[in-house]
Formats: sequence, C-alpha cells, structure tokens
Amino acid sequence: MQICQSIHCNRFPCQDVRHEGYYIPSIDIDPQKVMVVLISEATATDLGDNYYAPGTPSFAQTTLSAFRAAGTNVQTFEDILNRGFYLTTAVKCNKTGYGIQTATVKECSLLLEEELDLFPNVVAYLLMGDIAIQAFNAIARRKIGSRAIPPGSTYKIRGREYYYQGVRLFPSYLQVGPSYGIEKSKQRMIAEDIAAAIKLVE
Repeated sequence: MQICQSIHCNRFPCQDVRHEGYYIPSIDIDPQKVMVVLISEATATDLGDNYYAPGTPSFAQTTLSAFRAAGTNVQTFEDILNRGFYLTTAVKCNKTGYGIQTATVKECSLLLEEELDLFPNVVAYLLMGDIAIQAFNAIARRKIGSRAIPPGSTYKIRGREYYYQGVRLFPSYLQVGPSYGIEKSKQRMIAEDIAAAIKLVE
C-alpha cells in the first residue's frame, strides 16, 4: 500500500505553512507489519530531506543517529522500517516560521488521523515534540472527548505511562531538523523513549 494514495489534502486551507512543501510518504508498506508510529513535527523545508526521500535525507540521518543512541544496531533507514516502525509528520507542509498555529495543527490532524487509522496493529506512538503531541491530542479530543497527553512541558510529562485506546504513548522531543543535537540531555531522553518503544515490539 502506498500511503500517498490513501490520504491527501485537497483544500490546503492553512495560511502559515508552505503548500509547496506538502509531502505524504509514497513508499509501499504493509500496514499489518507496522507496530510503532513515530510522529515528528512538520515536513522538511527541502523536500529532499524528508523521510523516505532518495539519497541521504537529513530526517533519515538524524533519526538513524537517535536509534543508534538507543542501542539499536541500525545501519540504514530501511533497518528502522524493518523493525516495524513507520515515520511521519504531524503537519504535511513545511512551516514558514518557528512555530505553527494551533488551527493549522488541528486541521492537519485530520490527515494524520486518517494515516494512523491505516495501521491496525500499532502498539506505540512516539510523539516527537510539541506539535506532534498537540496533533495527537486533537485526534483524541475528536475520538474520545479528551486529550491523550496532559498539558505541561515535555520534561515534566515524559517518562510516565500514557495510553490511548490500549496503545502506549511516548511524549518526547523532536529528533529531526536543527533542534536535534543541540542539547545532549534531550538526545539522551529521545534515545530512552525510542528504546522503550522498541522493547514493546521485541
């Protein structure tokens, strides 16, 4: 199944993102084999840096670094996928400034919801950064009437056990883009969260 054939945005109503940066993964994937979905913030400024882009996209490279820090022997991005991981973004266009408006995150969470519904066997969601957490909470509010992750800084809320319809949730820090690699403490916490999700699969 190609994800880009199953979900798509037709209206592009959001005003604070670059619609030219719209990106839905086009890889063929068996949805039955996906056990963990890692959700990061928004698509890369350069389309060639997105997950699944050919060559050595930066999103793939920084994620590989994070998985290696988690103690996982992965040599290629495909190794991550073969472990039952699927990687995507909460917002499907790239941002124009530092932040993303709440209305945009909520709008794009409709696409994310359709995307996540494609995978029936998921045991964990890795929510990498505030935007991913916000988008997932928007989905939870529509489906169950309340947020899945409580408010608060990531430092305070991570490390606890959260569940959404029986699936484990890991609120964490963003592992792609220029923010990854700045603080060693955040790198360590990202690695811990990825390692915990891997244990659920193994």
